[in-house]
Amino acid sequence: MRAGFYLVAITGLMLGNGAMLAEARTIRVTIDKMAFVPAEIEAQVGDTIEWVNNDILVHTATVKGGWEVMIPAKGTASRAVVEAVQVDYYCRFHPNMKGRISVAAP
Repeated sequence: MRAGFYLVAITGLMLGNGAMLAEARTIRVTIDKMAFVPAEIEAQVGDTIEWVNNDILVHTATVKGGWEVMIPAKGTASRAVVEAVQVDYYCRFHPNMKGRISVAAP
């Protein structure tokens, strides 16, 4: 009986006294006709952004002075969101392609 009590107490502490843990999501951005669709997305720390490239050209999701994801033609690529921040990104090969990711803490 006491072991069960301790397990519940420890679980309550780990969950912040009953707070539900948010489940990570995969947020899909499609690349079609040289555009990120949707161009602006909202995510939470722990989510994954997945780019699906329907074009016949290679693209990137590049944050100036930050990270870059290479997205193959007719392929997919992804990146996990690790910090609460707002970033603008673009395709390094086609700078007119632009997007924005707004990340909130869970």
